[in-house]
Amino acid sequence: MNARHLFLPLLWLPLAMTAVMAAAQGSAPASSTAPAGVCTAASDFISPQLYGEWQLSLWPENGTAQAPASRGVVRFERHPEYAGSVRGSVRRSTPGAEREALVSGDVISGAFNLDESADGLRMDAVWEGAPGDCGREIRGLRRPAEGSAATEPAMNFLLRKVPGWN
Repeated sequence: MNARHLFLPLLWLPLAMTAVMAAAQGSAPASSTAPAGVCTAASDFISPQLYGEWQLSLWPENGTAQAPASRGVVRFERHPEYAGSVRGSVRRSTPGAEREALVSGDVISGAFNLDESADGLRMDAVWEGAPGDCGREIRGLRRPAEGSAATEPAMNFLLRKVPGWN
């Protein structure tokens, strides 16, 4: 067999791959990410839309979002063990110190739920809320987990997606 016959199949490979990819795109399910300018209803919001960085504001029930008691950053990524869930971290200010914790949760039928743990073993707080502003923010209540030794009161929260994260 001469060398030209050995490389002939390699010449057809890019064309075959292009045809396969084009056929797959034609039958692929719709993307979970809405095109720019399309608003996602809260009931259609899904956990992968949480991926990325969010600015956090926390304020007591008698306070306001404009004068938060605590500010910080929450980062979400795909949960490595549970499909359809997220895992991440929260870093925020508290009186006298910075706090860091692990978080994990999801969004199901428009309900945002998150568990927070400072040590990765015990739940310290639970977050419950709902997406708004076309999925660019989440509002709700962060409260101490049942049975936790947390001394912080329940606080309202606002998460705003950092621009540049889709």
